[in-house]
Amino acid sequence: MANVVIVGAQWGDEGKGKIVDLLTQYADLVVRFQGGNNAGHTIVLKGEKFVVHLIPSGILYKDKKCIIGNGVVLDPAVLIQEIDEIKRRGYFQDDSQLLISEETHLILPYHRRIDVARERTFKIGTTGRGIGPAYEDKVVRCGIRMVDLIDEKVFREKLEANLIQKNAYLTQVLQDRGFEFSEIFDEYLSYKHRLETYVKNTSLLLHEEIQRGKHVLFEGAQGALLDMDHGTYPYVTASNTVAGNACAGSGIGPTMIHSVVGVAKAYTTRVGEGPFPTELHDALGEKIRQRGGEYGATTGRPRRCGWFDAVVVNHAIRINGIQKMVITKLDVLNDFDMIKVCVGYRVNGKVLTYLPSNLEILKHAEPIYEELEGWKSEIEGARYFKDLPRNAKRYLKRIQKLTGAKITMVSVGSERDETVGVENPFAKRSFKR
Repeated sequence: MANVVIVGAQWGDEGKGKIVDLLTQYADLVVRFQGGNNAGHTIVLKGEKFVVHLIPSGILYKDKKCIIGNGVVLDPAVLIQEIDEIKRRGYFQDDSQLLISEETHLILPYHRRIDVARERTFKIGTTGRGIGPAYEDKVVRCGIRMVDLIDEKVFREKLEANLIQKNAYLTQVLQDRGFEFSEIFDEYLSYKHRLETYVKNTSLLLHEEIQRGKHVLFEGAQGALLDMDHGTYPYVTASNTVAGNACAGSGIGPTMIHSVVGVAKAYTTRVGEGPFPTELHDALGEKIRQRGGEYGATTGRPRRCGWFDAVVVNHAIRINGIQKMVITKLDVLNDFDMIKVCVGYRVNGKVLTYLPSNLEILKHAEPIYEELEGWKSEIEGARYFKDLPRNAKRYLKRIQKLTGAKITMVSVGSERDETVGVENPFAKRSFKR
């Protein structure tokens, strides 16, 4: 057996969707283990663009099983919309392809309203999708899970109890509107009838499939720098995005994970608030944004853009145990005369080569750059490293040396086949330590 975790090595939006979609050809199952519909994975297949927020990126292969794990917080309305859209476009015709953990927690309308109301004060940069408040309910043990929704009596009791406190909080503290019981209860019962066929004990199923020698690809959402514990807190998401959460978020043990692959862009982006040392506030940053189509797949918000930051990626490599790296969107840099790479930070006359936990220090960190010559040519047709221009290879080799992680694949375009160095991550050679 061989099981691989794919994680983002920056602030999310690294192109994991394409990489998971590409590597699914070698897997038997794909598992999404955290996050909610605050993150979107974009896949381009035969000129068609697909954006998925909850369904694992492997859904475009008809013979693969896709699991939404217990670590996800799920908005049923969004999931149903995704199901209908993918089916309408000729994919996912077999319902047995998708499974939802019965322990997955639900996002309810009051979570979204609380999220939006609080953002007016705290300005964290949340998408307003209710992700954080849903995880809060999970932690304080008043969350509603898929298994609760399936049992109408249990769902009624939990919703009634929750609405007492949620309505008081919404009206008295946040100065917003509350909810009537019936408007939520009736709506979510309709979701139950649409989704109950997919709800299974996925932890048990995963264990059985792994014991049979099946290959599992674990798909994270967001990126390492948005991890609740190890990211740029409080400007983070509401879950653990690191590879270690693949186990807790899917219901398997850590001995069942064999490799961690990190995904990073050839430059850096982030959405929302928070420090970003290599951010470009000039025409170069706008050029990267336009060439890379750097707008949020979920919200459409323009992403902040900057040069590749080896300090950030090294932090991600350490906290995830990343053994191999995939570099995406190298083609976005095709038209640059000079390309910079951040190799450290200068703070109060001192040089830091690690990411400080104190955000006041990070906010005032001055990036220390190395400059490399650009390659000034198109690379979309490259399929092997030898096909890349000399300066593109030099750029990748420098990143590899700075991070200490072997670059095994490079994305040079949005299509599935526009990738250099594709290898089977489940092959035995991939697990040599």
